[in-house]
Amino acid sequence: MLAAPVTAVRAQRSAALDWNALGDTAVQLLAGYIRVNTTNPPGNEMAAIKFLIPVLEREGFTVQVLDTETTALGPSRGNLYVRLKGDGTKKGIALVHHMDVVPAMPKFWSVDPFGGVIKDGYIYGRGALDMKSEGIVQLMAMIALERSGIRRTRDIVFIGNSDEELGSSGARIFASRHADLLEGVEYLLTEGGDNLVHDGTLEYAGVSVSEKRTFWQHLTVHGIASHASRPTKNNPVPRLVAALDKLAHYETPLHVTPGVAKFLHDIAPTYSGEERTWLSDVRTALRDPRARAWITSNIYWNAILRNTISETVLSASNKTNVIPSEATAELDIRLLPDADPAAVLARLQAVVSDTAVHWTPFAPVNAPLESPIDTDLFRAIERAARDRVPGAIVTTPMLTGATDRPYYRALGIVTYGFDPFQVESSDAQRGVHGTDERISTANVRAGVRYLYDVLRYAQ
Repeated sequence: MLAAPVTAVRAQRSAALDWNALGDTAVQLLAGYIRVNTTNPPGNEMAAIKFLIPVLEREGFTVQVLDTETTALGPSRGNLYVRLKGDGTKKGIALVHHMDVVPAMPKFWSVDPFGGVIKDGYIYGRGALDMKSEGIVQLMAMIALERSGIRRTRDIVFIGNSDEELGSSGARIFASRHADLLEGVEYLLTEGGDNLVHDGTLEYAGVSVSEKRTFWQHLTVHGIASHASRPTKNNPVPRLVAALDKLAHYETPLHVTPGVAKFLHDIAPTYSGEERTWLSDVRTALRDPRARAWITSNIYWNAILRNTISETVLSASNKTNVIPSEATAELDIRLLPDADPAAVLARLQAVVSDTAVHWTPFAPVNAPLESPIDTDLFRAIERAARDRVPGAIVTTPMLTGATDRPYYRALGIVTYGFDPFQVESSDAQRGVHGTDERISTANVRAGVRYLYDVLRYAQ
């Protein structure tokens, strides 16, 4: 770990920013960043850190590399930290991204997923959307703010975390070990925003103030192994299947959180007739069977209005003619921010109503995540979004997945999921964790300036 104080040493001055040059640099950096293979597992995020350090040091930043010892994150892993100082009049803003990416199967891609290929106005590769692009935009926006010479009332903190895709150990360890490095930080921006774009039209700019919590469960039924030619009641498979069938037909209760009520109310004007009325007051609408059927037919709205259960992994015998001694299943359960995990588990066990089915959690349940919206940073995002699309709806969709935000929120920091891009919904759906993940070079260029404006307006 470098012990020097984390600051920018470049002298303050006023300067006109060359946005074309900044955009060119961002595009080339992202292509290079994608070429650094940080597939998790194993991660190898130290290679990403080594890629970023020279970029930061050329701008005069001092970099801290943290948590590199094997016992913390594992070999060839670490966290990165930089702080651009303001005058301390206001509290700081942290820009956080994760450096790891999910695996990619090259045989299904039209290009090398780690080639950083630029073609037809797009940058292709694993991490182009999730989330190396945002990391590069954060870096370049911070550089632009430093180069601009404008008065900075807030420190800007830039963090690269390891291991978001498997266990969030990078953020968890950073928050638990280095809370002192976040002293004076009021806000944090990271992934999780959702700008809905259809056919080039921005339907809304989403700032995620909440997210669901993973509550993954491992189900096990024990039996007695035997030859399958002689069926027995000690076969654990039918018993597990019966439990899964009950869960598959169970409808969890609908529940409207404040952020979801605001989100649906905000997007109501984009609909007409009774649908507009229903979304304007979703709590009332859910009492109407027709309205409830229409609202829950949208898989995203359904997911943010209830706890959800997806049956995913099944395992039993590995041979057709062998009755197994054990059958197991894994459930991807996602809880609303204000749900009580113990109460949910008790209810699901009651639904299954079989003591032979054993439940074991296999992932930690994060603390509830809800952040306020009556803040200077939220207003800065609104202003910057409406600079680009006058009258744009800026609203608060709930993230159904999971991010590193809860670990930072636990330190009292207001955390927002913020997306600096306007990516077509089809590209986002297909690309995140999918094949031929890509982002347009125009989005990268525009994203740098968008985030820069957010940071500038928040000063």
